[in-house]
Amino acid sequence: MNRDVLREVEQFLYREARLLDERRFGEWLRLLTDDIRYWVATRSNRYPRRSRAISILDPERYVESDLPHEDGLALLDETKETLAARVARLDTGMAWAEDPPSRTRHLIANIEVEPLPGSGEYRVFSNFIVYRTRAETEEDFYVGARQDQLRRIDGDWKLAARKVILDQNVLTAKNISVFF
Repeated sequence: MNRDVLREVEQFLYREARLLDERRFGEWLRLLTDDIRYWVATRSNRYPRRSRAISILDPERYVESDLPHEDGLALLDETKETLAARVARLDTGMAWAEDPPSRTRHLIANIEVEPLPGSGEYRVFSNFIVYRTRAETEEDFYVGARQDQLRRIDGDWKLAARKVILDQNVLTAKNISVFF
């Protein structure tokens, strides 16, 4: 892996986090490609075949992986158009879940970058914690992993896809009005 590419990707992700934390959503949208898929799901509780905690008569029902499938149910499955609509709604004064606005802090770690052969694009793995506080007493933590696809367009990095897997399988937050 080219160290310059790794550093550029890290800086891109850190800048993106700062824009989100500063509520500069219009600038954040400009970091996205027009064909982006922004997908968020949670892990599930699964019993492995070797589990003695539960007995399932049909062995085909055992599923080893707790990761969701991209063709399955997601919390969010967005396009640039729907993301832009969410951002526009924040400016209307009618987004009650964000009145008063949330304050967030995005922490990004464990960044790995790998080229996608023959495409000029890169797959980027990272872990994150998003802390959200709102009003006087609301606090939420979102913890998980992201798998991004980055593309260079006119010399600038753009986010072409984001797959977010939240480690929580039950969210205690009242809503998901933040971006990951």
